[in-house]
Amino acid sequence: MSCCGSKRESLKQSFASQVQETEQHSTKMWNDVLFEYTGNNSFTVKGSVTGNRYNFSKTGERQLVDYRDASGMRAESSLKKVNAS
Repeated sequence: MSCCGSKRESLKQSFASQVQETEQHSTKMWNDVLFEYTGNNSFTVKGSVTGNRYNFSKTGERQLVDYRDASGMRAESSLKKVNAS
């Protein structure tokens, strides 16, 4: 007869693996947002939510920014949101 502790641990591991699979296959709530760099020098900014680093090396460079970081990026004067055409 096995003890409750080993059953509990088995359930924890099973649940953890199900959560990981769900996170890997989940779709984003919104689309990422396109930003264009308008500054003169290279520029790196860290996303306030994801922690992703976005590197812009020249004027006019465009990058998709995770939608969760987009509101913070709008506060940067050298970045402008590009509307989808």
